[in-house]
Amino acid sequence: MNKIKRGPKDVASDFEKLIHGSAEESYVLRLYVSGTTPQSLRAIDNIKKICEENFKGRYDLEIIDLYQNPELAKEAQVIAAPTLIKKLPLPLRRIIGDMSNTERVIIGLDLRKA
Repeated sequence: MNKIKRGPKDVASDFEKLIHGSAEESYVLRLYVSGTTPQSLRAIDNIKKICEENFKGRYDLEIIDLYQNPELAKEAQVIAAPTLIKKLPLPLRRIIGDMSNTERVIIGLDLRKA
């Protein structure tokens, strides 16, 4: 297998991108819900709408039902549902609720438009 050697300039460039992000930054989000309660369903609909309107093609949304996977609540330190966690880009951010206040979600999770 061929290995490509990277010079200090390449590494520095990658580091700068990591720190400052890029114009086409992708978001990794996890929404923890509790079954099919009205609040959970609202949260799912609302976050999908927010993502499609603001980050179309630049997000990965994973929906985790805590009734089906209760061990994931402990692992992610989720104490209430629905909870949305922005995993990437850093810093990690959380918001609790049905995601109905779009501006609060965008500001709270630092999900600014590129």
